[in-house]
Amino acid sequence: MIVAFSVSPSGGDPDGGVSEAVSRAVKVVRESGLPNETNAMFTNVEGEWDEVMDVVKRAVEAAGEGAARVSLVLKADIRPGYEGQLSAKVDRVEEHLR
Repeated sequence: MIVAFSVSPSGGDPDGGVSEAVSRAVKVVRESGLPNETNAMFTNVEGEWDEVMDVVKRAVEAAGEGAARVSLVLKADIRPGYEGQLSAKVDRVEEHLR
């Protein structure tokens, strides 16, 4: 499965930024060893259901350190029996664009 998620604590810095909190969440994902990528809006992570959801939970906890509230947006592509889809899905689209 692939999960795309975005996590943000309430508050943030005086300018409304949340990059410090988000970086704590991204660190959890990167240290998980699961295939992942981060862009301006979401972090994508691929693996089995339990391991991916555990990473998301720990990322939310890390981002929410010191915050009274945390927002989580999550989208999942659940396709049993498939691996390596984080890049393969993009490759298939790019192939059509050539």
